[in-house]
Amino acid sequence: MAASFDLAPTTTALSQWFYQLYQSVSQWVGHWVSTATGYGVEIAHRLANFPAQVGPAVTSPAAWHPLLYAVLLLVMLVGVVGSVVPVLPGMTLILGAIIVWGLAVGFAGLKWALGVAIVALILSLLIDYLAGVLGAQRVGASKWGQIGAFVGMFLGLFGLLPFLPTGIPLLGILLGTVLGAFIGEFLHRRELKFGQRIVQASKVGVAIVVGTLVGTVLELLLAIISVVVFLVTTWPGSWG
Repeated sequence: MAASFDLAPTTTALSQWFYQLYQSVSQWVGHWVSTATGYGVEIAHRLANFPAQVGPAVTSPAAWHPLLYAVLLLVMLVGVVGSVVPVLPGMTLILGAIIVWGLAVGFAGLKWALGVAIVALILSLLIDYLAGVLGAQRVGASKWGQIGAFVGMFLGLFGLLPFLPTGIPLLGILLGTVLGAFIGEFLHRRELKFGQRIVQASKVGVAIVVGTLVGTVLELLLAIISVVVFLVTTWPGSWG
């Protein structure tokens, strides 16, 4: 007769072991989920409160006014350079930077800086027109001479003249203006003899260049004065 085995104790032991394993895994999973959920809730809470915590600090004048002030000073320096280099804006850029600062601070303490910049802009426009035109008219320059001076100044500014491959702006402007005025005036004065045409064209070239130099120096001084007045009147309270 075959022997019989009682599997009930073994089955009971395996069932208990699986049940204990299930409880351990369930507890671990539950603990992990609760911990992760807790971290998630905390992160979500911090993200939700981030604008309220950081926003006032970032948007406060003490945070962004110094940066804006520094950027505007750089813009003004470009304007000072632009008062010498025709391709760049000069006083217009400086006045614009002052207006931007005024919009940021409510134009507090900007009466002198804004007034000086406006006057300097008007004077620079007058100087820019009168310096070259009056100087040319004094020596009887024609429209051809003035147009030639402008074309030569443009070519010299970008180093496009054949003998100015270096592209030095100021040197190119001076030589280009002289040669342009000379060539334009020389081509126009056909009624004069060759020697007289040379003399007249030379006078026009020198007169236009002298007027341009005087006007450039005056515009540079006006630009520097405007920036200095802005610094003196705004620096003490610009970082508040």
